[in-house]
Amino acid sequence: MDFKILKKIIDENKSFLLTTHVNPDADAIGSEIALYHILKRLGKEVLIINHSVTPYNLTFLDIDNIIRKFNLESDKNFIDDADVLVALDFNRANRLVSMEESFVQSDKIKVCIDHHQDAEKIFNYYFNSDEYAATGQILYDFIKQTKIVDLDYKLAYPIYTAIMTDTGSFRFDRTTPQLHRITAELLECGFDPEDVYDKVYDQSKISKVRLLGKTLDTLKLAGDNKIGYMLITQDTFNELNAIESDTEGFVNYTLSIDNIVLGILFIELKNGFKVSFRSKGALPVNQLAAQFGGGGHTNAAGARFLKSKMNDEMQNIILESEKFLNNYNQDKNV
Repeated sequence: MDFKILKKIIDENKSFLLTTHVNPDADAIGSEIALYHILKRLGKEVLIINHSVTPYNLTFLDIDNIIRKFNLESDKNFIDDADVLVALDFNRANRLVSMEESFVQSDKIKVCIDHHQDAEKIFNYYFNSDEYAATGQILYDFIKQTKIVDLDYKLAYPIYTAIMTDTGSFRFDRTTPQLHRITAELLECGFDPEDVYDKVYDQSKISKVRLLGKTLDTLKLAGDNKIGYMLITQDTFNELNAIESDTEGFVNYTLSIDNIVLGILFIELKNGFKVSFRSKGALPVNQLAAQFGGGGHTNAAGARFLKSKMNDEMQNIILESEKFLNNYNQDKNV
């Protein structure tokens, strides 16, 4: 990855708009905040505009209320006027939802900084590799290799949060010795990792905890008990006064069951529904998600269905998941 090109883009342009995917996680928000501070130190004009509001457990990363929620009437001009549009932690336009049309139709420079597979060909420049554990790690390498600014507390804090969360608290397969050396350097900037973990994971609202209980109660098995799946309806969200971002991490509970290698979470939205896939080992659920127009990583992927009803499609998705698993096992045994 040639970070000299990214530095050149920054050096030669004045105004930047940063954005990320719908329902942003800590890697998305942390990466936005880190890049924002890099650009501001260089005297650039910077705005962060997202489709979604920042989840309540991540607002600590944006104590200055830098991030704004997209409004077509008031914000389209910012997209039109910025010299550079930067997509962080996603690589497909449909992840922008309400911002998609404005972003895609813009004739300004489009930059993708991301660590997911199968990038859509809509950007002018790609700083993209699934060898990275998190988008925040890409920004760390950018800082270190170009020396564009000094690494300090204000940058290390959101970058560490991005890496910690996207590695599952340092337990996923991209957690390498080198990554631990990186996090050691980040920690030397003086923040408390226990405090970061507490803010992200241990400050849940009661609605989220109750939603988890209701979701676990829907758990069923399929595919010779190799697949676990759960569902959340709009009625459940409304009953508990819960929101979509409360579901972060729920799908992982399916993989905590003995013999389960593929986990699925169906979430009914106000318009359509979404599906999260998780897997163990080398089972590439990003390929399964791609069958439904989605994508992601080998072990974590998803898809959105904006024009379909969950009840109409759920059984077909489960059947296709069973076929996918069977075909994968047959290929392995050849």
